[in-house]
Amino acid sequence: MTTSEGPPASTSTGRTGRPGRAGRGPAGQPGRQDWSSWPHYDGAAAGFRGYWYPVTWSSHITGKPLPFTICGEKITLIRDGGTAYALHNRCPHRGVPLSEGDQQFPGTVSCPYHGWTFDLPTGKLCAVITDGPGCRLTGKVGVRTYAVEERLGMVWVYIPVADEDPHPIDEQLPEELVSHGFVMGGRIEPRGGNWRFACENGFDEGHAKYLHRTALWRLFKPMPTWNITRIVPRGRWIYRVQDEVHWEAEFPGVGRWSNKRWWKLQPPKETFNLGNTGKSDKIDPTIEAQEFPGFASLAMPGVLRIAYPKFIHYEFYVPVDADNHRYVGVMVNFTEGWETLRFYAKYLGAVRWLFHGQFSGQDAWMVDVTDAPPEKLYRPDISLTAWRNLSEEEYAKKLAASGAPPAPSADSADSTGPADAGNAKKG
Repeated sequence: MTTSEGPPASTSTGRTGRPGRAGRGPAGQPGRQDWSSWPHYDGAAAGFRGYWYPVTWSSHITGKPLPFTICGEKITLIRDGGTAYALHNRCPHRGVPLSEGDQQFPGTVSCPYHGWTFDLPTGKLCAVITDGPGCRLTGKVGVRTYAVEERLGMVWVYIPVADEDPHPIDEQLPEELVSHGFVMGGRIEPRGGNWRFACENGFDEGHAKYLHRTALWRLFKPMPTWNITRIVPRGRWIYRVQDEVHWEAEFPGVGRWSNKRWWKLQPPKETFNLGNTGKSDKIDPTIEAQEFPGFASLAMPGVLRIAYPKFIHYEFYVPVDADNHRYVGVMVNFTEGWETLRFYAKYLGAVRWLFHGQFSGQDAWMVDVTDAPPEKLYRPDISLTAWRNLSEEEYAKKLAASGAPPAPSADSADSTGPADAGNAKKG
């Protein structure tokens, strides 16, 4: 199930291009003034290199090259003989994008300006149409190529740290998607805002209870007012685990606030950790078998998993540049055969518009207008700081394995104000 889309947005949202260094407040201002505690994360405005990223639906890649930007790298994707290829989107002659060209010979792509023609598997210059068969540059010039895989109905491209070989893509996918059959619907679209804001929003504990209170998706679903949570690591994932769920609260001197409404389902009395609107009596056996500690989990390089009793929602935050990202949201139901028709009917008839449309659109709105740091963190932001700590540790290992130089330590990174360490580290 796919939706149509255009090329990534190329306009700036007006930010500095380095959210991790932007908008510092005056000395002595309370809160965290920068992200120097996480130097790798601070330096990843354009994304973490050394990972596979989903770019677009496989059906969108044909013999006509298309332009994309991932981690600041300008790339063109093209399909030949059933195989998708990715090349650096710049002809070395005069800098014309190869995505403006076409195929003049099988297995190649030709620049539209002077006919410089490049071999798709290797990127080597194999012909120069306007210089004849004896061009001396043939075989001596080339463009960079990128590893490509196709999974989940999408084209994935590996963005290397140095010149390392990519790790197997299945190691990066959610494990249950590798080992089980499923049916899937989803949406890919360009969005404004840095990818880190999108990733933090997805794993953020507090926003769903308040921001999404007007979403049609949860019109009849109860949502807590506030929770007591903790972060539990398991393997390469971190999980948000609910220890207490509170459906309403009395705020001294202000009044009572509740997400309950007379037309909504009555919330359960017990605490639950599958889904965020209540406990279900019936759980999909594949989902139940995973024994997730909590319903929200996150892994590098920015893969969110929200597990509900009967389906799982995944979000992949694909860095474009410091001010833009690609949102990849997919909903998975672990069913096969005739039952898939019921899923498609429900997805096309309601879910695509309510969940991947209006509900997710509220997240897009917040991500686009977020401007941090500086920031004053609060107790539920343990989800954000746990993710930053995870990314810092995992990327340090990634750099060490690739032989790339490490980023500066937190002690040597530039800082203009006191870190909000108390809120950042408390559980």
